[in-house]
Amino acid sequence: MTRTNLLSKIQFFTVAVMANLAIVLVKAQEKAPDLKVDVDVNKGGNMMGGDWMSNPLVWIIGALVLILIIALVARGGRK
Repeated sequence: MTRTNLLSKIQFFTVAVMANLAIVLVKAQEKAPDLKVDVDVNKGGNMMGGDWMSNPLVWIIGALVLILIIALVARGGRK
């Protein structure tokens, strides 16, 4: 057996082992354990409660104010 033939067989074996390990990793994540977690999310209508930051309207108004401030600063003292 020549040296290049042996190296190509070792490379082929290495690639085959790596492919099999990749398949094992993919199959290991296929099924998640059934944890039976009960999540209770209280979505009240109170805007000034603890979840007012999750309201999209707050983010839109905040972004508009930020853009307005940046535009005013970039404009400088020019009229």
